[in-house]
Amino acid sequence: MSHTTLQPTTLRNGLGTAALILGVIGAISGLIPLFFWLAGILGLIALILGLSGRGRVKRGEANNKGVATTGAVLGLVALILSVVGAVITFTAVADAVDEVDKAIKDAAPEKPGGAAKGKSLAGGESSVYDKDGLKVTVSAPTAYKPSEFAAGHTEGNKAYQVTVVIENGGKKKFDATLVTADARAGKDGVAAEQIFDEKVGTGFNGSIMPGKKSTVVFAFDAPADAKNLTVEVSPGLEHEAAQWDLKL
Repeated sequence: MSHTTLQPTTLRNGLGTAALILGVIGAISGLIPLFFWLAGILGLIALILGLSGRGRVKRGEANNKGVATTGAVLGLVALILSVVGAVITFTAVADAVDEVDKAIKDAAPEKPGGAAKGKSLAGGESSVYDKDGLKVTVSAPTAYKPSEFAAGHTEGNKAYQVTVVIENGGKKKFDATLVTADARAGKDGVAAEQIFDEKVGTGFNGSIMPGKKSTVVFAFDAPADAKNLTVEVSPGLEHEAAQWDLKL
């Protein structure tokens, strides 16, 4: 009578073990929002391996059901943490981009609005800066007679004066010390020197409080045959300069 020797079945517990290891790493990675991508990859693999490991247990090919189950659960946890981390990361990135855009916009010089709209203005028109309620107005030019001690006037040229009014319609005081006014004259746009004497040339100084205005008269020296005077007023570093094309 012959006897058949039964070979012991080799248990294959590798899938469950791998699922547990990857699930643990994936779940830990998921706690760091920036590593959401790693948690997602490891979690998916751990879930698949854990379920496959449980299948082997049911078929009698493995006996580490608890390990495989734990690996699958941790894989699912890692996937959930991955989704949460992705939402947190993308939201943080979007907020950071918005903050950078806002900082760039705030730092950029404000373009004049109102009557300016990027074009030269006529005498008496205003350049309005909507962000802080600032309004700059330049009058039409009138003849000016420099004193004998005036600086900036050349004999044979003609002198003209313009009145510049800055009105602060905002809620904060405006520092007027950086306000500048320059001019060019004639069809060739030659520099029109600013005239300084006891009546003109002091410029703006100090601060303009909300609801208040400041007025300064500037005088410029122009060639005798000049037909126009282009006056450019810059309210400061945070504002774009505006130009007035004035007929002489």
